Amino acid sequence: MKPRVTVVGSLNTDLVIKSPKLPKVGETVLGGEFATFPGGKGANQAVAAARLGADVVMVGCVGSDAFGQRLREGLAAAGIRADRVRVAPEAPSGFALITVDPSGRNTIVAAPGANFHLSREDVLAAREEIFASHVLLLQLEVPLDVVMYAARLARSRDVRVVLDPAPAPAQPLPGELYQAVSVINPNEVEAKVLTGIPVSDERRADSAARRLLGLGCEAAVIKLGARGAFLATASTSEYIPGIAVTALDTTAAGDAFAGALAVALAEGTDLPAAVQFANAAGAVSVTRMGAQPSMPTRDEVLALARSRGLAI
Repeated sequence: MKPRVTVVGSLNTDLVIKSPKLPKVGETVLGGEFATFPGGKGANQAVAAARLGADVVMVGCVGSDAFGQRLREGLAAAGIRADRVRVAPEAPSGFALITVDPSGRNTIVAAPGANFHLSREDVLAAREEIFASHVLLLQLEVPLDVVMYAARLARSRDVRVVLDPAPAPAQPLPGELYQAVSVINPNEVEAKVLTGIPVSDERRADSAARRLLGLGCEAAVIKLGARGAFLATASTSEYIPGIAVTALDTTAAGDAFAGALAVALAEGTDLPAAVQFANAAGAVSVTRMGAQPSMPTRDEVLALARSRGLAI
């Protein structure tokens, strides 16, 4: 039986400009190539999970514009059930403005639009799909109360909850949310915001992960970019090295990681192996442009792992 993953989250259209450098405040930079890609953390993670072999249901909200229609069509083309993506005629679809420098680093500003019209009622309407899932995958680009409601609903039926706490919240997350999370997977910036601990080395990554466990999460996986990830549970902690590749665009690398982590856990893989699989998925994704177009297939992830002598 295929692993089943439900994603409650955002859908955006990404407007991407390649730039010789990331602009400073007040600076205009003459950029280069421009491209439009389907994106949004929720939709990106849904596409990642689907390409890695999961049956995926997407729960989200788009506007009644052409962009929203294309986002829904893109999900369906990727084999994702998109009938739980509601059309909100009162709001435009979400957008993200992205600048990418020659080393693949980026800056992102998102306009949520219809994503902030996602409601508890939308989640409740998808309760049977959530209850039938092995993993519920969440992020923070939709209203926080909707994220909390979805997490509680999933845990009421013992569905594992994976939270990618991105973008970093402006206010502390409620304790109730941490207590509903099976695995939280922030990056270094998000981990510092959540815990107050700068993740500058392995020791500090361990401290930040322990703080997240103390807040109620069952496991914490701190993404360290090209360096890999740090995993901690109540009984163990482990640094899992990254896989060196030449990065073209790091946009949505964290989404590839989160989607892969969810799929591996849905398949019953243990956490260290799941993180290794997620590392490989993230590494493949940064070697090409765009968000959803960069999400790798399972064969691509396994091929990269084999080329580096990794057993996944």
